[in-house]
Amino acid sequence: MSLFRRTHMSPLSRPRALSPRWWPLAPALMVTAALHAQAVQQRFDIPPGPLEQVLARFAQAADVPLALQSGKLQGQHSPGLAGSYSVQAGFDALLAGSGYRIGKTASGYVLVPASEAATPSAATTPAASGSLPAIQISASADPGEQRWTARDSASTTKTATPLIEVPQSISVVTAERIAAMGATTARDALGYTPGVNISPYGSDSRYDWINLRGFDAYSPGFYLDGLPLRNANSFAVWRTENYGIEQLAVLRGPASVLYGQAGPGGVVNVVSKLPSADAPRELQVQLGSDRRRQVGADIGGAIDADGRLLYRVIGVVRDAELPAGGMKNDRLYLAPSLVWKISAATSLTLQAALLRDQGGVYTRTRPLVGSLVPTAIGTTIPSELYTGNPHFDHFSQDQELFGYRLAHRFDERFAFTQSARVGHMSTDYRAVQTPRFATLNAANPNDPVNFQNLTRNLFGSRESATMFSIDNQLQADFSTGAVRHTVLAGVDYQRSRFDAVSFSGGSAPLLNIAAPSYPNGPFVVPAPYSDNRAVLTQTGIYLQDQIKWNNGWEVTLGGRHDSASSTVDNRLDGSRTSSTDRKFTRRAAVLYHAANGLAPYLSYTESFNPTATVNPLTNQSFGPETGKQTEVGLRYQPPGTNDLYSAALFDLKRQNYISYDANFMPTQKGEIAVRGLELEAVTQPMAALRLTAAYSYTPRAVVTASSRPAEIGKQAAAVLLHQFSVWGDHRLGNGVRLGLGARYVSATSGNGGGTPVKVPGYTLLDGLLGYDFARWSLALNLRNLTDKRYLTNCDTTASMCYYGDQRSVLATASYRW
Repeated sequence: MSLFRRTHMSPLSRPRALSPRWWPLAPALMVTAALHAQAVQQRFDIPPGPLEQVLARFAQAADVPLALQSGKLQGQHSPGLAGSYSVQAGFDALLAGSGYRIGKTASGYVLVPASEAATPSAATTPAASGSLPAIQISASADPGEQRWTARDSASTTKTATPLIEVPQSISVVTAERIAAMGATTARDALGYTPGVNISPYGSDSRYDWINLRGFDAYSPGFYLDGLPLRNANSFAVWRTENYGIEQLAVLRGPASVLYGQAGPGGVVNVVSKLPSADAPRELQVQLGSDRRRQVGADIGGAIDADGRLLYRVIGVVRDAELPAGGMKNDRLYLAPSLVWKISAATSLTLQAALLRDQGGVYTRTRPLVGSLVPTAIGTTIPSELYTGNPHFDHFSQDQELFGYRLAHRFDERFAFTQSARVGHMSTDYRAVQTPRFATLNAANPNDPVNFQNLTRNLFGSRESATMFSIDNQLQADFSTGAVRHTVLAGVDYQRSRFDAVSFSGGSAPLLNIAAPSYPNGPFVVPAPYSDNRAVLTQTGIYLQDQIKWNNGWEVTLGGRHDSASSTVDNRLDGSRTSSTDRKFTRRAAVLYHAANGLAPYLSYTESFNPTATVNPLTNQSFGPETGKQTEVGLRYQPPGTNDLYSAALFDLKRQNYISYDANFMPTQKGEIAVRGLELEAVTQPMAALRLTAAYSYTPRAVVTASSRPAEIGKQAAAVLLHQFSVWGDHRLGNGVRLGLGARYVSATSGNGGGTPVKVPGYTLLDGLLGYDFARWSLALNLRNLTDKRYLTNCDTTASMCYYGDQRSVLATASYRW
């Protein structure tokens, strides 16, 4: 794989509106365009082992096909390979003194005796000559397999580190898996990932709410190609489109050393589809539940004959409805990108994305009494009841993203990368919400009339957001004796501004449970309770060293200092609130990568997240929340395969969060402790069968310190004791594909840990029926195949429960050329 294909690049050039003060420490962009061309090289870190296995690993890392004759290299050992090499130079170094060399044929690389001619013909290759069958080792040999699994990810180290060598829990969900499972949202795509709760608030058309290891992961937000999609605990939340995603990387546990402020549960990095010379061109049509009609296109390739200019254009047009109310669920998405290989050592990627959403609001929120438990007269609210109002409910969002990534390798030791992005978003949201029983006869609480109607209030917010982010990285690869170093030094900066005018309260017409009707009013809209402008900034300086010995030992050390500030202008009363937090976070890990594919590790990581809450005693903002985690894990990748098996035990704490005493006075005494086990397998046990399985066991997830003693020993947010999922995708010889998945979660006591009865566990089934022929691929996906009725969670403080998604059917026809 070339340097340019290995790097996930995000977007474009410096915007005219940006002040120069937003470009601290950013070197000049145009200087590198004039640097002289160098030989294309890659950084390799191949551990020692039997020579045949080391060659196989090198071929996989280089993304080239290799044919080996089994047994030819028996008994020969290799010290591995570390440093920057071209493909041919890497093979030459590995085979030095072995009596063999690598030859090049039209179909790839082959092992030949050192005395043979430099370029063996097809007639003299080992596969044609001989006595022993050739073993094909190639990342390209089975494109489907490669898209099903991922070999490396920059999401945990910001360097091209093989997943087997990542000393922290990470799961990578590829585009192939997203499509096979029929996932149309990011949260659906993560349904088979350990440690992830994709339904903390049930079915919701607005956002991809998820929890990681028991903590919210939607604030401060996802990452896109390594740069933040910053949220501000408001309703302007950046959205992504699954058709434009190459990978979803889920890093579990604190990650502030590389990403700055973040929650203790981890981060989600969305990796975009970008240009490549061999990317398939595709047209796609979808029909599905709720009048879904969607057309997608993914077109790209080389612009010039030399392949120095590569382009890709991804587009989606969707015309659909939400599951109730006849409300729209329409989308327009357009994502063009361009890669310019300026020289053999320098590349520039430009990327933009436009998204237009027009729709209503669909949630499945119900009163706790009447859903989890019957009312006083034994009745419940039908799960299919729509509690909003299509005449009032509305959600529209427009967003534009524009950015670039510049990558340059100075020599075999030093490389520089700069990524930057600007964005704008506007959101118009309003909804009839918070259904509760209307008490029509207060004198007799058990009168059936008190359980026949729902009262609801109104909520709305008109918001806009702008953002700018930049990340400068200098990487140095060098050796000191038998020790190899990959040192990463970086400076990043982000600035986001959020404007919001929000209202809450008022009233809507009563909703009769037995005979629901949805008149166009009267709606009593209250005055705004908030009219704010918030400006959030963060500047971080980080340093990381990945240290590797030839015997397989690896140590990762990292540290980062952040300065994060916020300024909130209240336009209702003219006040301003400002705060600045400075925090240093650490990371340390040790890993042993054995020649047999086992890789045990031990790691320690930290996080921080500023809080805007003001201490009433000092009139100053409280300090930031912090998180820390110790994790011990084991990965296994059988040599010569892309299969990956992972196990991790973790002890995670969220500390210094704001809790409130009985008089609602805030103090910074809160602590939550989470301990658990996570298992994951992504494998292809046979050529036509692909599997992914995940299991999470979380025996401890409780409040250990709080200003309110009654909270101690309970769960702040519902954390699943057991969570298990498995998906199998089998391709028959006649072109038919069959897939089946199961997702199980155990019972909980809800948010706050105090529901009157347990929120029941449930098992959901998902299915796939597909057929591939010529250039066509047809698929029929069913999620929640049995249309199971289930509650995903309840909240004892709000006295609300949340129903999960109903069955959905999606038919997809794709044509590739």
